[in-house]
Amino acid sequence: MRADEWSDPPKPVRREVLDAEPSSGRGTASPVLFVPGFGHGAWAFAAHWLEHVAERGFPAYAMSLRGLGGSEAAPDARLRDYVHDVTQVAAALPRQAVLIGHGAGALVVAMAMARYPVRAGVLVAPVFGGLGTAFGLLGRNPMGTLPGVFGGRVALRREQLFSRALPDNQAQAYTQRLQRVPRGAQRQLLRRRQPEAPVGNPPVLVVGSPDDRVVSGSALEWVARRYGGSPLLFPGMGHDLMLDARWQEPIDAIADWLEKLPRNS
Repeated sequence: MRADEWSDPPKPVRREVLDAEPSSGRGTASPVLFVPGFGHGAWAFAAHWLEHVAERGFPAYAMSLRGLGGSEAAPDARLRDYVHDVTQVAAALPRQAVLIGHGAGALVVAMAMARYPVRAGVLVAPVFGGLGTAFGLLGRNPMGTLPGVFGGRVALRREQLFSRALPDNQAQAYTQRLQRVPRGAQRQLLRRRQPEAPVGNPPVLVVGSPDDRVVSGSALEWVARRYGGSPLLFPGMGHDLMLDARWQEPIDAIADWLEKLPRNS
């Protein structure tokens, strides 16, 4: 436990965790824990990826960070509170978990990997923050982004999150579910985060799209280089790969990658 957690421990909260079990076989497969990005809840993975990865033979779980989805309200949440949530849920799973984080949830996963020894990590459209991210969003969507600089809600546009292939009624339904992020956690994203190295040097995969209007191609490359690789790219998709029209392609590629990892001894 870190010194700041002794002096100012994260407040206990009720966390929403959804699950899907494989119908048959693969009883020893590592459980997969999905961690959503800011504004999203477990529902973002329950729409497609949760059941699909279970069908591929992995016990699957999707959580909502405190203050989001069906988890308990937490208006003062900070990044370290989210990291605490992830490590607590992961540690309660029956076996060493694979952590899959999306957006700013990928940053939370990267920070959690420095505390919890994961089986593997997957960072999907990772938002590691910094002024470059903020200015990029301001340039593409000034009216929706500017309030976030002052602690208000960031309102992302449909075209920032999804490709044109996703029907408008589905895109609208998803964007209407996005929630306001606690201002403390949101402010922390104005600094580019340099997470500590993962415990035990686990394999880490970075996944994204060159057409993402939230995360730039250079940001994807920067994150991937930190973990010794190159990003796996899906052209023509938006930031929310797990909800976009071609949602099955990235999760199948992730499952294929997991299946090829050496088995635990």
